[in-house]
Amino acid sequence: MHLDKRREVQSSVKDERLVEMRRDQMIRGAVSLFKQKGFHRTTTREIARASGFSIGTLYEYIRTKEDVLYLVCDRIYDEVRGQLQGVDLSGGAIHNLTVGIAHYFKVVDEMQDEVLVMYQEAKSLSKDALPYVLKKELEMVKMFETLICQCVEQGELHMDESQIHLLAQNIFVQGQMWGFRRWALQKTYTIDEYIVRQTELLFQGIKGYYTVK
Repeated sequence: MHLDKRREVQSSVKDERLVEMRRDQMIRGAVSLFKQKGFHRTTTREIARASGFSIGTLYEYIRTKEDVLYLVCDRIYDEVRGQLQGVDLSGGAIHNLTVGIAHYFKVVDEMQDEVLVMYQEAKSLSKDALPYVLKKELEMVKMFETLICQCVEQGELHMDESQIHLLAQNIFVQGQMWGFRRWALQKTYTIDEYIVRQTELLFQGIKGYYTVK
């Protein structure tokens, strides 16, 4: 499958708004079930019940249980990307990077159940679905690479391409960590405290590359 092509989840219903509404219901129901029981132990009948409609109605909007997992994963990355793209980044480059980090961490906090399900269950996606989902993740990493490159272009950071890429990956993983380690982290930090501490650590780690203006 070509990675730039969206994987199609077939539906016998032609009303796009109705399809979107029903699939939103499926996603909400499936996330709760996948978190509790895992993908393989959850049945499509249970997903239908949690979504508020019959098994027959469920199969009007999907073809397989894997379709539901794909939609869950797809929605996570669409929402994270959409919210990041909506951030006001009108300040200086370092300021923009800091704002981008904070907003991303907040999105992960708001979608922490979805993030947890994604990391637990993405391995269950088929060979044609998984590359597309992983590509969406790399696109979000690329957003941070762009913000870091702006810092380099403005002389606020001094890094080469490989260092930029690794820093962007680190930012992405530190945000995701709040999703799958929150059971331990929230005993010590609120999300706002976590953002401050992780941002401090990230910038301490690149202190040698940082130009104070």
